[in-house]
Amino acid sequence: MISPTHLQLLSKYNRWQNESLYAAASTLSDGERKKERGAYFGSIHATLNHILWGDRLWLSRFSDHPAPIADGFDGSKRLYEDWNALREARHKTDEFLDQWTGALTPADIEGDYAWFSGAMGRELSRPRWLIFTHIFNHQTHHRGQVHAMLTAAGAKPDDTDLPFMPGV
Repeated sequence: MISPTHLQLLSKYNRWQNESLYAAASTLSDGERKKERGAYFGSIHATLNHILWGDRLWLSRFSDHPAPIADGFDGSKRLYEDWNALREARHKTDEFLDQWTGALTPADIEGDYAWFSGAMGRELSRPRWLIFTHIFNHQTHHRGQVHAMLTAAGAKPDDTDLPFMPGV
């Protein structure tokens, strides 16, 4: 079982990594950020959109955060076309994640959660602790793709190792 403290650490890590990736991506032109690079979602910009979409989708299920407005899974990569709007939305969502994890109690993590999965096309039920872990695992998975694309493009994001996070 995980704890609220563990989720708060993952939220802090999420913010640190997003600040690093967005800073590095800002050194590239809009065309370079949106260039097809062979990743699952194609580009740096599209992958960052998808990460934000996933965070907002899950947060809307567990809090009063509004669900993302996108045309399904495929639309997740087009959530924001404008770079500055995407950056601002990411920043606000990271603030919300910090507040949400900061308010969690052990009881909030217990029990199961049932939902209809568009990805699987059916109703699912999983332990809440697993879903909460998935939120942060999903971010880390796709941020790794962004990190690789940024590095290949000549940008220099920070280290990604959790033990090297400032303040840990």
